[in-house]
Amino acid sequence: MAQSLARILLHLVFSTKAREPWLDAHLRPRVFAYLAEVGREMGCEVYRVGGTADHIHMAIQLTRPLAVADFVKKVKASSSAWIKAEGDNHAGFSWQAGYGVFSLGASQLAVLTSYIDQQEEHHRVRGFQEEYRDFLKQHGVAYDDRYVWE
Repeated sequence: MAQSLARILLHLVFSTKAREPWLDAHLRPRVFAYLAEVGREMGCEVYRVGGTADHIHMAIQLTRPLAVADFVKKVKASSSAWIKAEGDNHAGFSWQAGYGVFSLGASQLAVLTSYIDQQEEHHRVRGFQEEYRDFLKQHGVAYDDRYVWE
């Protein structure tokens, strides 16, 4: 095969450190836009960014030569610096150390983007930790609850 081709669709999830509600309603849309911009600058397609005051969901198509860990490191570091620069009241902001990333097929992309769009409604009745544990179980990811939350 003379050409290397790939379509790597991913659902990335990460939270603020200790799940503190740093991302208020005023800051959240700007953070979402910034995260999308950083992802696109790395050559990735960013289909959707959303979340709530304490966590982020991203639906992305990873560019073939980029490793997931490199994408996450750049997105989190860049956005953390950007959020801290938003004012003294954000000086203590940080993301959690870890993240979850889950693969999906093309037929699942519309369902995921819709899910991300509904985060505010979804989390009125269900917390982030319960949601995240369910993602891990659905995708068959072994985990130790003592270490998932830092």
